[in-house]
Amino acid sequence: MTVMPAPHIRPARSDDEEPLGRLDRDTWSFLHAVSPPPGPDDPFFRPHSGPDDHLVAELDGTVVGYVRLGFPTPLAANAHVRQIRGLAVADAARGAGVGRALVRAAVEEARRLGARRITLRVLGHNTAARRLYESEGFVVEGVQPEEFYLGGAYVDDVTMGRFLTERQPASVTT
Repeated sequence: MTVMPAPHIRPARSDDEEPLGRLDRDTWSFLHAVSPPPGPDDPFFRPHSGPDDHLVAELDGTVVGYVRLGFPTPLAANAHVRQIRGLAVADAARGAGVGRALVRAAVEEARRLGARRITLRVLGHNTAARRLYESEGFVVEGVQPEEFYLGGAYVDDVTMGRFLTERQPASVTT
């Protein structure tokens, strides 16, 4: 029995632009994307989503995945929440624990940054991703039925989340 090496997770660097862009183009699918496929010259890193917002997975020194972590909104009122805003794993690396390692790393990074919660959005028909997130403690918090029309079908938008800290009772002063 061959044992796959564990993926190495590290912060992204600006020189990851080319391999991450290629990975993004190679893995694009209506299974997980609502935006059009990236073009061959589209930059991977953008002003609102640079290297500091990404963790990269490597197997044997080759980039095989990434997770993008950001804020769900620009509002100060929910700055305590981080959101997984993208996750991709190379086809050749599927089944090697890369996706799970990236989700766990995103959770730990959000915790390190002081977040109380981490959320994500996943398409309803992406059952493999939903199972992974559920196995890592995420729960469905909402469903927007038929929110998107993709590849000739209506698809639900599923919001999932989990707490990163002990929940405190809500208190509102008036």
